[in-house]
Amino acid sequence: MTRARRKAIAVWVQASFRVSERRTCRVLRLCRATQRYVGRRDPQLALRQRLRELASVRVRFGYRRLTILLRREGWHVNAKRVYRLYTQEGLAVRTKVRKKIARRRPIVVEVAGAPNQRWSMDFVASRLEDGKLFRILTILDQYTRECLAILAKTHLSGGDVAATLDGVIAERGRPVSITVDNGSEFAGRVMDAWAHRHGVQLAFIRPGRPTENSFIESFNGRLRDECLNVELFASMSDATRLLGAWREDYNHHRPHSSLGDDTPAEFAAKKLEGTVPSRHEERPAEEAGLLQCVN
Repeated sequence: MTRARRKAIAVWVQASFRVSERRTCRVLRLCRATQRYVGRRDPQLALRQRLRELASVRVRFGYRRLTILLRREGWHVNAKRVYRLYTQEGLAVRTKVRKKIARRRPIVVEVAGAPNQRWSMDFVASRLEDGKLFRILTILDQYTRECLAILAKTHLSGGDVAATLDGVIAERGRPVSITVDNGSEFAGRVMDAWAHRHGVQLAFIRPGRPTENSFIESFNGRLRDECLNVELFASMSDATRLLGAWREDYNHHRPHSSLGDDTPAEFAAKKLEGTVPSRHEERPAEEAGLLQCVN
């Protein structure tokens, strides 16, 4: 039990049972000097207010990301101070404890060594306010972590996927490969013809192994946690608008821990300017084409 909590209990006991401070401290084994001490620390009301405002908007951000946002605004704070205020204000985010599973022999997944080299894409399902189900296509650059496109429709086909990819390629150029699962939209004739026409390899993961497409799985988890589980979609047009706004915020404002707390857009710009060293420069040459081991 914290000292502040014990002092609060002592005050309650003293007021409720009308006993002296001396007796209260003796029963609770609390030093009277501690009970009488009045803290001189700055309450930092302005910082607390701004922290509450950020947490009310970024409801799924923990104290570390909130620290980054405060620093961007010019606050001279470290993570320990923000954590103290964060807990005192009762802003802690509940997280689901993931069940550990037995590890099998891993396979080696090739790494993206530059922007626009390897993409990932997958589908996410959600519902409108009236309960109607719709699907969301997400496309991600594995190197810069940029969300290249988000398409929401009640029904998505291989043609919709191909048309969305055409729009992204017209803006950014074509990738070397795209990592996908074995869904009919990706494995059908339409996407097969599209990949052949553009000279893009469709890298299919093994059935039942979503961790082999870990980049998009992680991104979709953030999308669901920070947008789909927070927003209420009145219609498909409303869903498109809110998803577009979240994508803009993700690419240009949300700090990404694996990118040194830069946003994906900032990291891509630095890479374009040549100010970001390669992630694999210090690795042996034979390991430069490897990323990580997954199940």
